Amino acid sequence: MPIAQHRTDLKTFNQNFEGFSMQTIVLADLKVKGGFVNKDTVAGGYGSRFRADSVMTRLAKNIRCVFQNLPSIQIGYLAAIFAQAGHKVVYTRGEQVNGDLALVLTSIVDYKNERLWAQQARQRGMRVGFFGTTATHMPELFADAGDFVICGEPESACISLAAGQNFDGPVLSKAIDDLDSLPFPRWDLIKSKRFGYANRGRAGLTRAVPMLTSRSCPEHCTYCPHRITANFRARSPESVLDELTELCSLYKEPHVVIRDPLFTLDRARCFSIAEGIRTRGLRLSFECETRMDDLDEDLIRSLHAAGLREIGFGVESVEPATLKRVARRFIPHEHMRNMVALCWELGISTTAFYVFGFLQDTEESIEATIRFACELDTTRANFKILTPYPGTPLYKQLKPLVFQTDWEQFDGYTLNFNHPVLTPRRARLMLGMAYSRFFFRPSQLLDLLGLHKYSRIPLLQRADAWSWRRQDYFDRPWVSQRKSSI
Repeated sequence: MPIAQHRTDLKTFNQNFEGFSMQTIVLADLKVKGGFVNKDTVAGGYGSRFRADSVMTRLAKNIRCVFQNLPSIQIGYLAAIFAQAGHKVVYTRGEQVNGDLALVLTSIVDYKNERLWAQQARQRGMRVGFFGTTATHMPELFADAGDFVICGEPESACISLAAGQNFDGPVLSKAIDDLDSLPFPRWDLIKSKRFGYANRGRAGLTRAVPMLTSRSCPEHCTYCPHRITANFRARSPESVLDELTELCSLYKEPHVVIRDPLFTLDRARCFSIAEGIRTRGLRLSFECETRMDDLDEDLIRSLHAAGLREIGFGVESVEPATLKRVARRFIPHEHMRNMVALCWELGISTTAFYVFGFLQDTEESIEATIRFACELDTTRANFKILTPYPGTPLYKQLKPLVFQTDWEQFDGYTLNFNHPVLTPRRARLMLGMAYSRFFFRPSQLLDLLGLHKYSRIPLLQRADAWSWRRQDYFDRPWVSQRKSSI
């Protein structure tokens, strides 16, 4: 639908809120100390905390502070809902500000700080509510620190709040099936420095904003929290294109970070969006996450022509049997290699995601996954440790093995259950090995300098092999303590 029609719908949306006084609504997305913390859609909304404990992980943390420096997409939507109803919206990263009602974005990795901020806000006379995945599936963490806890996707409950309704205790917020009916996020109300984003194509910074073109995920991976809050729904291509058009009118050549866990699920829809971007003459770039088996050459080329500059995808483990045990469909390695090679040809960055600590994992199988990550030749890689998040089938399975009582340690990089082979220290050592082996390759330096075409020459291949052997030498003291998996 054209933007004018969308605005007409929002006028009707706004009429529902007539007849009450304006309030000041404080939206709190609290800044965190200690490591790099990413909340919101990361880990299905539970959030993650990346702590640095080596040269390589410190470098990775600092890079993330630039490349993943984005505001909360949920905060953007709630700002739009309350502003459309006539309320004043105030955004805070932790400063105590005055208002009538505060809504706090929750995470599992920083819930203690979120509770403390809420308690201080209540002492100053504000009503306080919590929202987010952690509030939905672990409301007991916040029940005594605020006036109410929103359980579910928050928009439905916040529409009622904006209309003047008061809540106490747990509040069920039903997912909105028609995502096209929601107003676009109001990034102009989010007064934050979190829009600085390193440009993938040229020097300097560019304006970047997150975007959701769908909610939830239709896959059935037992460890993934993306699908546990609501069913999968997708916006129409017209709604997506209208939001992109608005972003281009507000910012010069914005970079859009599509946060859907499976953007290319509907191939025809993706072609329609790509064609619409070109037809409307939108000057932008974007990145997305997906499954590699939902990509083919025609689709990648079409999306690239529309502005696609980065793809993130999950590999998780090199072992098909391991993936089968967690209900993840195996993707042929040759197909992944072909798609990565095509992305290099087109200038599209790729990031592969890997997970260590499946019950079938041994240190040898993890090392095989690390070696595969280097051979796959993606631009970047992200390695994490299996985390049994509450609400997932994996949590139900592993709950008797979970020994960690501090929920903030469920950060995506810490082993929290009794593994058949790994200890928390050994898992962390394997994680450090993964980052150093991947990023300390000589060919990786050329990749980062935009000279990938030279990184496959025999001399560089020999240099990569030498680098692996040298790191083997330095890792020998702790690798020699490895327990046999036989």
